[in-house]
This record gives sequence, structure tokens and C-alpha cells, in this order.
Amino acid sequence: MAITYNNLYLDIRRQLRGAGIEAATLEARELVCFGTGKSREQLQRDGGLYASPDLERRVRDLVDRHLAGEPVAYLIGEWEFYGLPLDISREVLIPRPDTEVLAEQAINYLRTQGECRVLDLCAGSGCVGLAIASQVPQTRVVLGEWSDGALKICRQNIRRNGLSGRVVPMQADARDKPEKALGDFQCIVCNPPYIPRADIDGLDVSVKDYEPHLALDGGEDGLDFYRDISEKWKDALNIGGRLYFEVGIGQADSVLRIMRAQGFGDIQVVKDLREIPRVVFGTLCAEV
Repeated sequence: MAITYNNLYLDIRRQLRGAGIEAATLEARELVCFGTGKSREQLQRDGGLYASPDLERRVRDLVDRHLAGEPVAYLIGEWEFYGLPLDISREVLIPRPDTEVLAEQAINYLRTQGECRVLDLCAGSGCVGLAIASQVPQTRVVLGEWSDGALKICRQNIRRNGLSGRVVPMQADARDKPEKALGDFQCIVCNPPYIPRADIDGLDVSVKDYEPHLALDGGEDGLDFYRDISEKWKDALNIGGRLYFEVGIGQADSVLRIMRAQGFGDIQVVKDLREIPRVVFGTLCAEV
């Protein structure tokens, strides 16, 4: 029996809710839009029309893959972050709402700084650096990323959001000391790998089996990148500039101590919408 686009969406939403998926409304809409080749506006406009059996089958195949663990963002090849549409592949982590706290904190600071350079280190899809560039026109942003596959996605997202004039991608190993030719930055933002290595096998299937382990593995205690970046990349930061980190659950105090030991002061911890300490940032102090 033929089904309307609207009823197909409602049926998929019920199915996802029944599977315990909190974001069922958003995910059902994205899967139906992608599977039928319609924009959100077209889906709303054509809701009363009938979907062909082939289109319905395509949507239901996507839903089956999602219920087996494959994230929606990888199925449809894109996701939204801080209002920006982003290309996404399995070479990068899927941007999450928690990370918008990191972007927001840096944006609020940079709006007070005038013209300045910003580095998004471990950039992944480029989501944090691109959010900053889109919201703070006086910034020039470098997206530093080690993975070739992730750098390809960065380049696509710079073009997609019309930010080629102020954002550049650059290959950078966050665990090595930066080249002096890189210059200085007023702000470094970083969402590094922070999952303790032994914990990765216990992660949800949607993360463990699909997201890049290179972007998850933070070493034995999950803190390797915080140590290396705080020590080695402070040389690329202006005195009085700020370093912003996203941190995992239970890591904020450890990261605060790491930063303090490397000469950062006025260190603050910011909670996410679930009241979990999510961002730690500090100001690089002049050497005494």
C-alpha cells in the first residue's frame, strides 16, 4: 500500500522512538529527507503526496542500518553544528552539541579581541574553527589536523560555508612542537582525543565501530594530548592569549592541573547543558 511522505516520516519517528532514540524527531526527518532526495522545506510542502515504493524502500533500508548502529550523520554524509551545514565522513568525529559549549566560550572571548589569529587544533571536520570564523568576522582561523582524510573534509566545509577568505587548513601533529613559521595565535581551541585506550572497546557500537579511533584514543589515561598541547603549543600562543580544551567526563580537574603546571593562569571550568564539566580554559601568563 502506498504511503504519504508525512506518514512515512511519522512511521519512522515511531520506530526510532520505540528503539529508545532520544533524537527520533530530528533523525527521522534527516533520514526521510536524504532517502527521498527532498529538502526539509520540500518534505513539508509535499507531505500529503505519495512516496514511490522505491523511495520508501530506500528510506527503510537507511533506518535498518541506523538501528544496527550506523550513525545518521555517516549515512547522509552531513550534519549541522552551530547553525552551519557540514560535510561529514567516517574520517572525522560527528560534531556533538557538547562541543558547541567549546565554540561558544571561544566566540564570546574573541568578540572582545579585535583582529586576531585563531588555531583549531585536532580540527576534525573543522566545526569549531568554522563556527568561530562565522560568528567573529575579525578572526583569521587555521584548522590544524593530522589526518589526510579529515583535512579533505575541512577543505570541503570551508568552501561549503563560504569562508575560504579567512579560514585555511593545515596539516599539524598536535603531539609535536609547532614550527616557528606557523606564527602566533591569540587563541587555540582544541577538542582532542580523550578516551582512555582501554575504554574504547566498551563504547557504544555507533562510536566504537564507526567513528575514527585516531580521534578517540587519548592514551592510557586519556590525557596524553592535554599534556603535549599544553607544553608544546603554548609557544604558538601570544602572552595573554587563551587555550580552550573540551574535556571528557571526570577529566576537568586533571586538565586544570596540567595547564597550571605549564604556566596558564585564570583557569576556568565550564559545564555543558547536562551540568557536566566540559570546557577548561586558561590564559598564558608571562614568565616570571
